[in-house]
Amino acid sequence: MDTKKPDSAYRVLARKYRPENFNDLIGQEPMVRTLTNAFETGRIAQAWMLTGVRGVGKTTTARILGRALNYKNGDIDKPTIDLSVMGEHCQAIMEGRHVDVIEMDAASHTGIDDIREIIEQVRYRPVSARYKVYIIDEVHMLSNQAFNGLLKTLEEPPPHVKFIFATTEIRKVPITVLSRCQRFDLRRIDTSLLTSHLRKIAGLENITVDDTSLSMIARAGEGSVRDSLSIFDQAIAHGAGTVNGEAVRSMLGLADRARIIDLFEMLMRGDVASALREFRSQYDVGADPSVVLTDLADFNHLVTRIRFTPDVADDISLSEDERLRGRDFAEKLSIRVLSRTWQMLLKGMAEVENSNRPVQAAEMLLIRIAHAADLPTLDEALKSLDDGTALPGTAGDNNGPRPNPGNGGASMARASDAVATARGTVNASGGATMRLVEPAIQPEPAMLASPQVVEEAVPSVQIGSIEDIIALADKQRDMQFKIMVKNCVRLVSIKPGRLEINLTEAAPKTLLTDLSQKLGDWTGIRWMVSLSREEGSKTLNEVETAKREGLLSDARADPDVAAILSKFPGAKIINVRIATPAGQADDELSAGAGDDTLAPVEEDD
Repeated sequence: MDTKKPDSAYRVLARKYRPENFNDLIGQEPMVRTLTNAFETGRIAQAWMLTGVRGVGKTTTARILGRALNYKNGDIDKPTIDLSVMGEHCQAIMEGRHVDVIEMDAASHTGIDDIREIIEQVRYRPVSARYKVYIIDEVHMLSNQAFNGLLKTLEEPPPHVKFIFATTEIRKVPITVLSRCQRFDLRRIDTSLLTSHLRKIAGLENITVDDTSLSMIARAGEGSVRDSLSIFDQAIAHGAGTVNGEAVRSMLGLADRARIIDLFEMLMRGDVASALREFRSQYDVGADPSVVLTDLADFNHLVTRIRFTPDVADDISLSEDERLRGRDFAEKLSIRVLSRTWQMLLKGMAEVENSNRPVQAAEMLLIRIAHAADLPTLDEALKSLDDGTALPGTAGDNNGPRPNPGNGGASMARASDAVATARGTVNASGGATMRLVEPAIQPEPAMLASPQVVEEAVPSVQIGSIEDIIALADKQRDMQFKIMVKNCVRLVSIKPGRLEINLTEAAPKTLLTDLSQKLGDWTGIRWMVSLSREEGSKTLNEVETAKREGLLSDARADPDVAAILSKFPGAKIINVRIATPAGQADDELSAGAGDDTLAPVEEDD
């Protein structure tokens, strides 16, 4: 059709090149193979469920399936997958106007009345075709009553009826409906396959387009053929029949891929000034801050994949810069740098999208990434503080993004910087979640730089258990701190200067900091307190409660106590006192109020 004539009706590419048979479907080979075998052996299901993201061909596949079920021509009169020749009913079915192939949009027909109409009509045989086919699009939109009304007919339909359902929200479809259907998951179309498909259509339309533009359009389509063709249509109109990379970038608000890689390189070498200038330059020519960060994350992910699977760089949808420079970065950058940059970008993208100043938020994120590009991880910083060794990313590290010459003191300073940066965050290396607390007593700078061995400080008070900490708080008359430790702290391990604990849900956020500071003040040494994933022992309050409940239970089971309680209705147990030898204090445990609490038995005269 000549689309340049003003009196001709223009059809968008997504409709003009809609697949008409299974050979035209791209990227769905597993489904086509299954249907081919089923039709050849006569094992044709009574209902199908097609699911997948928008634009992958669910409704189109349903129409092709309806055409295959009712295929008939002069030579063939049976269901078949070979639809290369138009059959008697094919044209009407593909145009959605065949009387025996009924399409229904569940988004606008959600109620039980609509399903009841289908149930009443399935008893009648088809008018002209072999099967009466019901295609229900967006089936997840049906109400619960509608689904329930459909179940019996779906399980035992008449032999002349077939059901084909399509949905983008498979989780919203009841399992009772799914169990009665053959399910096909239509996959997202691979970017390289989409690029080839777009190139083929560009040739059919006589459109001049470069490979870079096709790759950008395929990526923007995110695996959807319909979305990709719609964007391609828009790009053709935008460029007046000629599609080039600059026009597509301007239309979609994308940044130049090569400039994104340049920005990534500036961040990895810690050149903050150049990175900010490059970001502003991209923003000034129309690139959206969120899109720039998303492209940075995509390239970071690509570099990480190339490091483990080098064949990824051979993808035809990648530009030459992405292939060559991606390999180069994969050889030079360590996994810890790539992983940390990925996490910072993910968190920063959400901040930029929710900020009313997205440009400033994006710039602050770039500053953080450039600053952290060669910082050690939290585990590496702690180890360096302990043994005084050089850190990765400093002198002698060949895997970091750039060498940083410096002496041991500089390495320790960088370790302290990393610890300060990571305070209150989750360990990115996948280890236990840990919140570091700044020690109350900082070591002297001379101690860090000096190679001489310094004797370990001896605590003025020995602490080996939670009971010791509580006793020390009692001695210092800090009752509030004593109660918090008693009720909220579960001990995992304790060593001189190191305490690993777990906390109850009721624990205040400042408890870790308070523990480190108070223990440092009271014992005279630095204490490092960390939060562990292990459950730890019970809190002292839980231990005392369990002991108290045990004593009360024993008391209630005592025959003498039971006899007293039966003689004096209303008497209660309120405490249990353990008899001790003369001269020693009684161990008295007071029970909390309750129906079974034990009070001293008292009788009125």
